[in-house]
This record gives sequence, structure tokens and C-alpha cells, in this order.
Amino acid sequence: MPPPCFCSSNPASTSISDQPFLSLLQTNCHTIKDLTIIHAQLIKTGLAKDTIAISRVLAFCAAPGPARNLDYAFSVFSHIEKPNLFTWNTIIRGFCQSSHPHVAISLFVDMLTNSTVQPENLTYPSVFKAYTQLGLAGDGAQLHGRIIKLGLDFDPFIRNSIIHMYADCGLLGSARKLFDEDEDTDVVAWNSMVMGLAKCGEVDESWRLFCKIPCRNDISWNTMISGYVRNGKWVDALNLFAEMQQRQIRPSEFTLVSMLNACAKLGALEQGRWIHHYIKKSDINNIHRNTIVATAVIDMYCKCGDIKTARQVFQSTPQKALSGWNSMILGLATNGFEEEAFQLFTELEELSNLNPDSVSFIGVLTASNHSVRVDKAREYFKMMKETYGIEPTIKHYGCLVDVLGRAGLIEQAAEVIKSMPMKPDAIIWGSLLSACRRCRDVGVAELAARNLLLVGPDETSAHVLMSNVYAASGDFKKAVKERIKMKKKKMEKQPGCSFIEVDGEVHEFLSGGDLGYF
Repeated sequence: MPPPCFCSSNPASTSISDQPFLSLLQTNCHTIKDLTIIHAQLIKTGLAKDTIAISRVLAFCAAPGPARNLDYAFSVFSHIEKPNLFTWNTIIRGFCQSSHPHVAISLFVDMLTNSTVQPENLTYPSVFKAYTQLGLAGDGAQLHGRIIKLGLDFDPFIRNSIIHMYADCGLLGSARKLFDEDEDTDVVAWNSMVMGLAKCGEVDESWRLFCKIPCRNDISWNTMISGYVRNGKWVDALNLFAEMQQRQIRPSEFTLVSMLNACAKLGALEQGRWIHHYIKKSDINNIHRNTIVATAVIDMYCKCGDIKTARQVFQSTPQKALSGWNSMILGLATNGFEEEAFQLFTELEELSNLNPDSVSFIGVLTASNHSVRVDKAREYFKMMKETYGIEPTIKHYGCLVDVLGRAGLIEQAAEVIKSMPMKPDAIIWGSLLSACRRCRDVGVAELAARNLLLVGPDETSAHVLMSNVYAASGDFKKAVKERIKMKKKKMEKQPGCSFIEVDGEVHEFLSGGDLGYF
């Protein structure tokens, strides 16, 4: 943007809105650099002291948009001698919509204690939103008390923000009490309750409430679908999404990501392809270039076994986020392309401007595990600590234990478990026990089984696998005893569950014990 001419600017103009540089904020200001040029002219002409003029600069850099810069906004606000209600609301709202919501609360406290300007109706929703983001509904409840004393508790915007805070933070009793008090509850409050119930695992109650919403909007549908996916009800999510399409309700990008995750969990490739095609065809807000959406598409194709298409999407994504690299590496590792996973990890290191994170190493350790490459597993395990300073989590240790077990190095796997800085979980002990079954190592198997039962007393796998170990080693008497123990404890082997997609429709199958097939 060429520097504008301000020769004719007159700070004494009868209307501040007549100043030409102010109109540039709406017509020719696209980046923070453009904004600083205009702000500099405000300072030179003395208009930076005018509350209306500086408020417009503050609003431009505090609000979500191309020129948003909250550090700059805070600096602008700090230089305003007497902030008015608009400037206070603008800076508080800016931070409540950011990754630093605690600053919004600090500003609100400063406004209460040090300013002659007191909060009004439009101030409070932003503060409650900040409490929501921080998960501090208990602190927010104190502010709710102030709202009641001020007689503002029936203001619809404030009321909805309080209901949302309670619901999102899991205080469903408080949320429901407020929700039930108002007979004229709007769709925003309904949506908050649907979201809160689903988030707390009460998805059936969430669905019941969703069905009662007098006038649903697109957020209602998107919230219910996300709730189903969050609670593992992927088939229900797909069915509701289909109904949503029949009613020609446009899904949000978050819903599309949720649906892609559901398709990935179900292995519903055709459904996933249709959603991918919908994304490309509708091009909502150019979301096919959104890194979160692109990662979800890659992940879906990988988990549905279509590595070829996953690679095409990955290669065609202009801005590759680390999450996209990680999904592709893990997808290759779990679909039998271990060498390609190693190669892609090398490309991440050498050809991108990104550094691998803990998830990246899960990908290559999984590839090492599936290809039974103990050397690679040890190499990556060492690299993550020494080269990138990443402390291994229990998942990383689990991969290392598993690959050692698969390679028949039972004693070494047991030593790794002993050296772990955290307490081994059921997955770790189960992995070692499973390896003992293959290698018929009864001694280590008994150790693993004992610890598995200590971690999870109801773990049927401990008895089942131990019975198999005894049977494989020829000790059928002990094998039968393990089965008898299960019977005495009234434990049943968990049924297997699988999904199959036929003509775009997903069917669920269960098997095991007396369940048979459905």
C-alpha cells in the first residue's frame, strides 16, 4: 500500500469521521503494516489523542481479522489516557477471543478497581467467555452473583454466556437451573445445553434435548453431530449428517472434521470420499486449504486403507502442517508401508521448516514395530531424547516394548518396563504377556499377568493370554485353571466388534462368547 498523503488532514475538523485516513481503515487497510502507517499519521497529526480515532485503530487490531495483533492492540490501549466503555469492551473482547483469555479477566478486574468507567451489559459476555475458555466456572460463578445483584441476570446475552460457561465446564446442574428458569429460552441456550450434556457423556439426554429445540439452526445440528462423534456413536453421527444433508443445512468445517473422524473410525471409505468431494465442491470459506480439514481428510483415507489417495491429498496440500505430516507417517506405518514412513520422516526433518514432535515419533516407532526393526526403534527412541529433547511418554515406551516382544527379546522388553519413569499401564503389560505367548516364556508371562491384574482387576485378557501361554507350553492343567478363575469371577471375554460398509451404509458386527453374530 503506497503511503497516503495527509497534507490536508485537519485535526480541528468539526467531524473526526471526515478525516481521510480513518476511511482508509475500512477501504485500504489489510495488514498490520498498513495499520501502523495510518497509526503513525494519527500520532503526527495529534489525532491519536482523540478517543474516536484511536478507538477505530484499537478495534481494527484487536478484532479477529488480517491485521489482528493483540500485542499492538494492548500497546495502543495502554496509551489511551481515559479509555471509554467502548475501548474497554474492545480490548477485553479481543483477549477473550484469543489464546490468552486470562488477560481479558485481568483487564476486567483493572476496569473494576482502577477506572471511572464501570462495566455494562456488553462487557460481561466477554468475561464469561474468558472464564469458559480457562475452565474456571467456579470463579465465573462469583461474577454471576454480581450479575444477580445488579439485576442483569435476565439480559439474554449475559444469560446465554453464563449457561454456556456452566455447560461447557461440566456444571450441568447450574446450567440446567438457569436454562429452566427462562420460559422464553432462545436457540443459543438450547445449543449450549446440548453441547454440555454431550461433552459430559450424557449423549442420550443431549439427543432428547436436541429433539425438543423449537427452532434448530445449523449450530444445533453441528453440535449434536460433534457430540455423537465425541462419544463414539459414529453410526448415529453419520445418520444425523445424512438427515442434515436432506434438509439442505450446510455443515460447518468443524462438523466436516467430525464426520471425517467418524468415517475413519468406522472404515467408511465411500462416506469419507463423499464428504471429501463435498468439501472440494462447496469450498466453504476455502476450507480445502484449511490445514485442520486437510489433516482430517488424510487421516480418514489412511485409516480406511486408501493410502494412494491419502498421498495425493498430502502432496497437493500447499501449506503442510505438522499434523498432516504426522497423519501421513502414521498412515504409512499402519498400512504396511514402513520404509515409506521412514523416508517421509526424513523428508520432514530435511525438507520442511518443521521439527518432529512426540506424535511424529509415535509414527516411526509404529513403523519400526510393524516391520520388527529393533534397530530403527532404538535409533528413533534415542533421537527423540538426544536430538529433539522430547521426553518419551508411555505410548513411546509401549512401542519399544512391543517391537522387542515381537522380535522375541522378552528379557530386554521386561528391562525396558523396569526402567520406565512412569507406572506401566495395562497396554504395556498386555503387550509383554502377548509376546510371552508367542515365545512360550512362562516365567515372564506370569510376572506380566500378575501386574496386568493389579492395574486392571477386571482385565479378562490376563486370564485368556495366560491360559494360552500355559497351553502353548504344554501345561494344560494350568491353562484350564485360568479359565476356571474367569468363570468364578463371572468374567466374560470381551466381544469383538467390527464395521463393514456396503453400498455406502455402515453395518456393525459383534462376535464372541454367546453373543453370536448380529
